[in-house]
Amino acid sequence: MTFYYDPLSSVCKSARGAIPRHSELSLHLYTDRESGEYLFSAQTCTFILWKSGEDEMTIPMEREENCFSLRLCFHEVGLYFYRFELDGAPFRCGKLRQGTFGETAYDWQITVYDEDYATPDWFKGGVMYQIFPDRFCKDGENFEVGYGKILRDDWGGLPSFRANENGKVLNNDFFGGNLNGIRKKLNYLKSLGITILYFNPIFEAFSNHRYDTGDYFKIDPLLGTERDFDALVREAETLGIHVILDGVFNHTGDDSRYFNKYGKYDSLGAYQSKQSPYADWYTFRDFPSDYAAWWGIAILPEINEKSPSYQEFIMGENGVLRHWLRHGIGGYRLDVADELPDFFLKELRKAVKKENPNAMIIGEVWEDASNKISYDVRREYLQGYELDSVMNYPLKDGIINFIRTGMTYMLRETIAMLLDNYPKMTLDCLMNLLGSHDTPRILTVFGGEECNDKERMAVLHLSDEERDKAKELLKMAAVLQFTLPGVPCIYYGDEAGMEGYQDPFCRRCFPWDNIDNDLNDFYKKLGKIRTEKLRDIFSEGEYCEIFADTGCIVYSRGASEKTVVVFVNRSSCKYTMHFEGKWKEMLSERTFTDELSIEPQSYGILTKYYV
Repeated sequence: MTFYYDPLSSVCKSARGAIPRHSELSLHLYTDRESGEYLFSAQTCTFILWKSGEDEMTIPMEREENCFSLRLCFHEVGLYFYRFELDGAPFRCGKLRQGTFGETAYDWQITVYDEDYATPDWFKGGVMYQIFPDRFCKDGENFEVGYGKILRDDWGGLPSFRANENGKVLNNDFFGGNLNGIRKKLNYLKSLGITILYFNPIFEAFSNHRYDTGDYFKIDPLLGTERDFDALVREAETLGIHVILDGVFNHTGDDSRYFNKYGKYDSLGAYQSKQSPYADWYTFRDFPSDYAAWWGIAILPEINEKSPSYQEFIMGENGVLRHWLRHGIGGYRLDVADELPDFFLKELRKAVKKENPNAMIIGEVWEDASNKISYDVRREYLQGYELDSVMNYPLKDGIINFIRTGMTYMLRETIAMLLDNYPKMTLDCLMNLLGSHDTPRILTVFGGEECNDKERMAVLHLSDEERDKAKELLKMAAVLQFTLPGVPCIYYGDEAGMEGYQDPFCRRCFPWDNIDNDLNDFYKKLGKIRTEKLRDIFSEGEYCEIFADTGCIVYSRGASEKTVVVFVNRSSCKYTMHFEGKWKEMLSERTFTDELSIEPQSYGILTKYYV
């Protein structure tokens, strides 16, 4: 005798995924059916529930003809965990979230969020594009370079990566990409179906990555002026594109108006004097040379988010957040969100939403954001008071694992986790990436050899054979990225066939004179399918797994008549899909009636064909 419970099935759990406060939830744990009768091997079933940080509660379940059942109502926002005990034996979450008596199983989760929690509709169903500003496009003459910075004149050259005589990599070489260059390429971005532009930091800083903020209220002169920025935002808006800025609020640069370690600014920095207006922004262990810094990196002195003056500076009426929202941006991506305490994120959300209720807040979180523990604290990102979305690194890892190994298991586990743990309004806004400025280029991931030596990374590139193979794998991955719940984010140049290992090789200049047209056309087709033809389906359409084997997955998005069916077959097997009527495969534009052969190493996006 076995038992069956699957929280993603409506017959077992009345609501899939996270639930709003004050909602009722019905749970059913079923027995197997034998010889037309339901037989019980367990006499009792007990429901064990506990809220994070609190003691367990024991609730008897009611025995019905073919199941044990229970009705619950959750009146407090928070993170809850549960399991069943059948005659005292723990029945818990196993593979693909289904119940098991296995020793490696763990408790299921119920995320209860505030009933007023909502995420911006304009974001859903779109396509993001991440730009590293110095390396995307240069237009016109550059503005002032600044002390200690090197302006390169070899667009596309190898970024500096070797340490100096002091053992430090300064990241002080600039290729001159600027805001006007981005503006010049807006029509190109529109051709990809882009609806959201996410920029790595654009504020004045010493380094080319600009995560060492020098002045939160000033556009870096190498990028342009505030007027250039406003023109870019306005022109993007006319094309239906929103701009998201990188908010770096956990640390500043040591070479900043606020710390002013080198005395370059006309301010009294915290490093210079204990009487500085910024003194309580930082934590000094031994003034001034020994101070808290992000991961111990001295050029990134860490912020004390409890500082009232810092909170006012970032979140006040005339603070940083509201200042740039008034310039028309669509929201923020928060750098190292797990370094920002919950109280700070709650106040940040209030400030952002007060200025613009439809502004987006995305957190950099690399794990399951619904239950992450950071610095021994269970985080509350997705309970309605902090973030709208997070960078979906778990899905990235799941897709890459499937495409590289040909095994669906990790991908299916990841999808099941996201469906079970995340609020639906968050799920539809997840930032689905395959690469970023912090990871190797996805083409290199699929085709390049493993390498940990930066000297070799600098010279390695894919052979023609490796590149052709990697491109086909990337197309498969992109189909998944564009059709699974969330919003796909293209890291600039991936659609052009850029290669490169980890930072700084993943941050090279966009190859405007050497775009891979085959790959580029494929991304344009995906973008058009998603944002022009089927946006309503991909914005909020439900996910349903139709079929999965070791190396093949088939799933649908949507509901009732408006449905898309996606298949990716990484295996050497051939499958036959049966259906009623005429369907069209959107990438090849071929039509099929009643059945379709899923060939080995193939993929497709199917919709009902209307004459």
